[in-house]
Amino acid sequence: MAEAKKTKTYHFHSDWEEDYFFVYSNSKSVCLICNSSVALPKKGNLERHFKTVHKRYDADFPAKSALRTRKVRELKGQLAAQQSIFTRPNTKGKAATIASYRVSHVLAKHKKSFKDGKVVKEAFVEAADALFGDFKDKSDIIAAIKDMQLSRGTVTRRCEGMAEDVEEQLRKDVEQCECFSLQFDESTDVVDVAQLCVYIRMVFGDMGAKEELLTILPLKGHTRGEDIFQAFMEFVNKTQLPLFKLISITTDGAPAMVGRTSGFIALCKQSEYFPDFLNYHCIIHQQALCSKILNMKEVMDVAMKIVCSVRARSLQRRLFRAHLEETGAEHTDLLLHTDVRWLSRGKFLARFSELLPEIKDFLKLSKHAEYAQLEDYQWLLDLAFLTDLTDLLNDFNLELQGKDKHVINMISAVNTFKSKLQLLSNRLQRYDLCNFPHMQAELQRQGKDFVQLDSARFEEQVQSILLEFERRFTDFGSIEPVASYLCFPFGPSIDVDSIASKIVSLFHFDNTAVENEILTLQNDIEIKSRATSDMNGEFWNLLTEQKYHNLRKCAFNLTALFGSTYLCECAFSHMKIIKSKYRSTMTDDHLLACLRLATSSYCPDYEKLAASSQCQRSH
Repeated sequence: MAEAKKTKTYHFHSDWEEDYFFVYSNSKSVCLICNSSVALPKKGNLERHFKTVHKRYDADFPAKSALRTRKVRELKGQLAAQQSIFTRPNTKGKAATIASYRVSHVLAKHKKSFKDGKVVKEAFVEAADALFGDFKDKSDIIAAIKDMQLSRGTVTRRCEGMAEDVEEQLRKDVEQCECFSLQFDESTDVVDVAQLCVYIRMVFGDMGAKEELLTILPLKGHTRGEDIFQAFMEFVNKTQLPLFKLISITTDGAPAMVGRTSGFIALCKQSEYFPDFLNYHCIIHQQALCSKILNMKEVMDVAMKIVCSVRARSLQRRLFRAHLEETGAEHTDLLLHTDVRWLSRGKFLARFSELLPEIKDFLKLSKHAEYAQLEDYQWLLDLAFLTDLTDLLNDFNLELQGKDKHVINMISAVNTFKSKLQLLSNRLQRYDLCNFPHMQAELQRQGKDFVQLDSARFEEQVQSILLEFERRFTDFGSIEPVASYLCFPFGPSIDVDSIASKIVSLFHFDNTAVENEILTLQNDIEIKSRATSDMNGEFWNLLTEQKYHNLRKCAFNLTALFGSTYLCECAFSHMKIIKSKYRSTMTDDHLLACLRLATSSYCPDYEKLAASSQCQRSH
């Protein structure tokens, strides 16, 4: 009986405010007259207190009268004012904490150091002093700015908390998505630690896709396929990544990744934890490898030797830049080329060709070594051809780059460029140089006609690149017919048996079920009537899961495919800025937190983070 009595719950009734001048505040019944509190909101307790301590209030303020109502309202206002004295600092502290999180997020987005929070705060105060000079509450504004906690340690903790919140949002999306693909790439940071970057592309039930940084894993020792596999499996076991949703893996094509026996992909396919998945070599990497097939070594060697002779010595570089200023050249310096930077060769050759007259004059004035090639019309024509062709390759490379690039769009771009190469070859046969502006300009300068020259050597170079494109881009050949069908499933000449077999070989579905769904879709009058051209890719949302299970899953899988490792390359560019020589001692955990905040599309929940923090103002 005693235990039952102790566990009984009492509820405060709003009528007791006017009956006994009590209100319920902070889990206690508080007297409006003397501010005394009663732990249990029992009617008897409140009535006894009121009639014993404040019995004269019954005479001064009669029950159920307007006078008593006004008095209760007045006393409630006074109590609220008293309580606000204590809650106001907490409110200000929470606002300062939220502002601290927001500023820390901006610093992380822009890859700034943790200690830059103090600089932001100092600049904020200085700007506020000028901006709010005529405001009446200027002192309050500046005081609120000074309340922000932006010390180095605080910004570090803020970034850690926000990274955990963003990671939690990502984990929830991975659990909710229908399927996902991964892309892997590896690079070294400023202290030569190998960092394995992993990006994920998730596809959800509404056919929406999202690309996010999954993790970056440090490889302290070797970077063999087995080391990469072990590091990734440790991450999978730690985070409980649902590998059964995996559709494909895209890599940079390095031996450690694609080795037949001990490469990362081979080890994944041997593991029982991985489902049957597709694997691809990055389209952008393959395009860069195709570009190297150009056999123009004699042109590049001479051009590089000339540029290095000018750029290698500080005096020569200063004199050359002064020469460019005197002649009024459009550019002020020469560019260097390195094979690691895929676009640098095209930019290097374009700048060299544009400054060729100035280079010749400078070499004569400075009495440098003589280069007979600069007067050889065939070498100059080869230089112009190489400049034009690398410029076209650079434009194609840039077209393949970017976030949210669908693999179908990338395959289309590759096919378009192959057709363009064939067109260039045909035009060279007809002595048409409309796609080669540098060659046209060089022929006009020499006063020669292209018909008089040997066009076969240039046509051979174009054909060699075209053949290399045909050879390398066979990985995506099995996707193209499936992608064409999914983009337009109501074509007039659809071979049901052929399309079904390609889908089955790609994603291992049941052949009979796929054929039945294709035939059903072709004769579905309702779906056909709603399949308009302005549906913005939402066609597959019209298909029900029960009726078109395999075709919907095929659409999900195709949407999830990565075409390149562009996102990993971008992450490494961010990493070079975040972990620079000035922040070389940054830990791996802090690198991952900063990289996640800098690249993620998720926004941290500032309110939730502030609620879990001690909202104290800056001291």
